[in-house]
Amino acid sequence: MLKVEIFSSPGCTQCSHLRKQLLSLARELDGIEVHEVNVLEQLDHAVALGVLSTPAIAIDGRLCFTGLPSVKKLRAHLAALLAQSE
Repeated sequence: MLKVEIFSSPGCTQCSHLRKQLLSLARELDGIEVHEVNVLEQLDHAVALGVLSTPAIAIDGRLCFTGLPSVKKLRAHLAALLAQSE
């Protein structure tokens, strides 16, 4: 099971868009657990992972994307990680 964290801030339209994309991919690909992290409420956690801006994505405790990746790139990355964990 991959733990995917979306680092977002309130009112961020890109964060909202990324959340929708990621939830859709989680339904499509088995083995993904999605958590949304509000950087204003969990600033220490975000800083510890190196999050400097939102949106950002960490997978299994490692910062993987900053900004808004394409759906194709995100799907390919998640599928590769899932294949490795099998």
